[in-house]
Amino acid sequence: MGLISGLLTLPLLPVRGTVALAQRIEEQAYAELYDESAIREGFATLEAARAIGEIDDDELAEAENALVERLMALRGFQEAGDDGRER
Repeated sequence: MGLISGLLTLPLLPVRGTVALAQRIEEQAYAELYDESAIREGFATLEAARAIGEIDDDELAEAENALVERLMALRGFQEAGDDGRER
């Protein structure tokens, strides 16, 4: 990048930084959402909550369905060899 173009694009640095930060946050959130160990831990937490009576069977079924959907999406992405997102 030349001196002139560097000076002309200097005001855009905060915007570039914000975009880069947003992309990094998105990647981290996606990694946490589709982490298989976190999904398995979620199943264990739900079962423990049901065992002590914090949630009833209907709430358990609903939460388990959400976890199963996440797990199926994760495994589908793994089989395809990518994370399924467009860049």
